[in-house]
Amino acid sequence: MKIVPLLLGFSAVLGTCLQTVYGAASPQEWKRLGESLQGRLHPAIPLSAPCFSVVNGRNVQRSESACREVQQGYTKPDFRFTAASARMNPQWETCMSTSEGCLLDSLNPNNSAAWAGRDCKQGSVPPYFIEVNDPRDVQKAFEFAKKTGTYLSIKASGHDYKGRSSMPGSLSLWTAKLRSMSYSKTFTPEGGNKAYAAVTIGAGAITEDIYKFADENNVTFIGGYAQTISASGGWVQGGGHSVLSPVYGLGVDRVLQFKIVTPDGEYRTANQFKNQDLYWALRGGGGGTFGVVLESTMSVEPAMSIRVASISVPSNTENAQRFLSLTINETYKWNQEGWGGHMTSVSLINVNPRLTLKEARESVKTITDFALANNGTSVVEDLPSWQAFFQKYVLSAQAVVGQPIILGTRLMPTELLKNDSGKNQVLNFIYTALTKYRTEPYIILGAPTLYNYTEGTTSVTPAWRTASFQLGGSVKYPWNSTVSDIKRIYREVTERVQLSRVIAPNSGAYTNEGDLYEPDHEKAFWGDNYPKLLKIKKKYDPEGLLDCWHCVGSRGPTDPRFSCYLTLL
Repeated sequence: MKIVPLLLGFSAVLGTCLQTVYGAASPQEWKRLGESLQGRLHPAIPLSAPCFSVVNGRNVQRSESACREVQQGYTKPDFRFTAASARMNPQWETCMSTSEGCLLDSLNPNNSAAWAGRDCKQGSVPPYFIEVNDPRDVQKAFEFAKKTGTYLSIKASGHDYKGRSSMPGSLSLWTAKLRSMSYSKTFTPEGGNKAYAAVTIGAGAITEDIYKFADENNVTFIGGYAQTISASGGWVQGGGHSVLSPVYGLGVDRVLQFKIVTPDGEYRTANQFKNQDLYWALRGGGGGTFGVVLESTMSVEPAMSIRVASISVPSNTENAQRFLSLTINETYKWNQEGWGGHMTSVSLINVNPRLTLKEARESVKTITDFALANNGTSVVEDLPSWQAFFQKYVLSAQAVVGQPIILGTRLMPTELLKNDSGKNQVLNFIYTALTKYRTEPYIILGAPTLYNYTEGTTSVTPAWRTASFQLGGSVKYPWNSTVSDIKRIYREVTERVQLSRVIAPNSGAYTNEGDLYEPDHEKAFWGDNYPKLLKIKKKYDPEGLLDCWHCVGSRGPTDPRFSCYLTLL
């Protein structure tokens, strides 16, 4: 990126900022850390800084060329992935509680109102980051944090929807450059004697590359629904749902081994035979808290063809209500048939690796007939591989980036769909979200409904094992929203999610996409697994060097490191 050399010119500014941060190291200590890392410690400024003439209170030379590059890539995930200071949801580059940040207008990145006469503030962007190359880099970071009291944060690709990879004044461990990939037909976890077909991937390897690599080796990798998800990071550690999960399980069900540096400084192998407690914790306990994963190994499936149903109707109130009613009515049947996918009020893109094309067309006939009778479209086709599906459908349908987006979801139990009363409760919630909260529903068929799970082998909420789908929605807000505006939106999201808690009180939520202000997050994200997770956290991180929002063992929102999160009360 052209903006990388520009970062070095801001080191003096950053040094000044760091001295005012709670628990920060001295400039001399930062200098010594940089020398020990042989050039892998870098200053960081917000992604949009080149567009501004004032950065962190200092007058600087605005860079037209670097700004133009940022503007062109502002809403592109592959661009944001390459910048240590960028997050896919850019509110996590700001300090929301004070409105300090450095955002462009995501709807028009050329809008000069975003930078004219404005000070680009550091916000929640960590002012220094280590470009992690090997375990020693992480070990030095833990030593530094222990000695100086500097906070640590961990970032791979920036798909964290809760800001856990950001923290003002922290030292960021950026693992995006660890993009190695290898395939073995006979991978055996260390200490074990059973072999698996598996891929071993670095912490920075992204799904687009992994899918291509797997396809070249005639296998299928079960992963997320976007091109720049780092599969070894928060995706798998938080659960890892996929549209192929109904048949092949969650990411945590498929991970065979982790390589991780724990806060005590040890580089460990965690699998079924070594550090079994840590292995269990990493299979759902969430990223950013038990250590820094440098690589993981996951089992793969043989190459497979996939049936795809892409159906939509014109967007209007009547179509939405009828389409939703039909899809909710069909969902239990689809669960039993192995469908996975994404559905809105007027569209769906579902996949099935089990049914024949004839069976697939018959399965979705009710929805197809409705769509075609109402000026909609329906394509039910056979594609030769997951890679073919990914290229044709996912790249154009993945979540928006570069714009502040708030998520709030809940896992909906399969039991609700077995009778009309339960279905009506789900539909009433969705209609309320559409009308009162103006939120487009988003239904993800990504629960492991047909997967043969061995109870107790992972630490995600047990609610995943009895769920039919994940139900939620997202709300976007403008780059120049006030603190009070943002608070109001977060409150509305929490109110909306509360309605889903009422109809599914004993269920749970996916850590990365649940309500930012989940009232009982320990139960919602981990259920009865939380006490055991907390014990493991204290074992491997007794000094609490790692802490993040709603993570296992967190000190809670009153801790100074979370000062940029909003207080809604």
